[in-house]
Amino acid sequence: MIAPGTAQGVRGAARAATQTNLRVDLWQRSRQLVYDAMGVVVALVMLFPIYWMVATAFKPGRDILSLTPKWIPAPFTLQNFQDAIARPFFIDDVKNSVVVVGVMLVLALAIAFLAAVGTARFGFRGRTAFLVMIIGVQMVPLNALIIPLYLMLDRLGQTDALVGVIGVYLAVVLPFMVWTLRGFVANIPAELEESAMIDGCTRVGAFWRITFPLVGPGLVATAIFGFIQAWNEYIIAYVLLSSPNNQTLTVWLASFTTNHGPQWGPLMAGATLTGLPVVAFFLILQRYLAGGLTAGAVKG
Repeated sequence: MIAPGTAQGVRGAARAATQTNLRVDLWQRSRQLVYDAMGVVVALVMLFPIYWMVATAFKPGRDILSLTPKWIPAPFTLQNFQDAIARPFFIDDVKNSVVVVGVMLVLALAIAFLAAVGTARFGFRGRTAFLVMIIGVQMVPLNALIIPLYLMLDRLGQTDALVGVIGVYLAVVLPFMVWTLRGFVANIPAELEESAMIDGCTRVGAFWRITFPLVGPGLVATAIFGFIQAWNEYIIAYVLLSSPNNQTLTVWLASFTTNHGPQWGPLMAGATLTGLPVVAFFLILQRYLAGGLTAGAVKG
């Protein structure tokens, strides 16, 4: 038998432990609630400019210039989108942006993938220096290279040509893609290829049947970042492309700023139209993005 005093002590200790656990659980929940609230606030702050841009695109001119802001466009209008689409060279600039970004992305993925495989799978003299150079190139501000790039392309006759812009975008995006894809390739065990070669595959066959499917999510992830970076780029296209029919959509948006000030309604409508391809491209491939980033972070 347990003495009465001992039983009371045990019950008291149990109650104290329960109260302690409740306090700890309450503290953890309160802390998580604070973190969630902070996350919601940060998300709202980041999304508000996008919402305001889209909302302004649907507002009539009197509501846009009103001193009392209207948070919800009521009544809304599509006139701003009609004015933006009717702007000269809109279709031409859409085609130019698609051509520049599409060609650049295909070339960048192909070159970056081969370079990533070479640096991750093969040992050669100067590999460390090559990797250090990739990191160093990304540290150089792009604005500092505008004048040298313009002079170099001017000598080659590519200052007002899409080929010159594609080449510059390729040089800007490639270091990031090579460095990122190298991490994905390096984290795929080489033993998988060796096992396939033992089973009768050639080195090239083992690579395409084993390594390439596994690095596919990494290609998708880097393609998304490369697409966003090239599609939204403005400075290079503005400096290198002088003809209105050769410009990209980001440069086309500058035409809404006149001597009388910006045309806010058509400008916001044009910015919304310019951002739609980025959103669509991301939504199509976003399910592969999380898997790609996870695959690149886990050591096989």
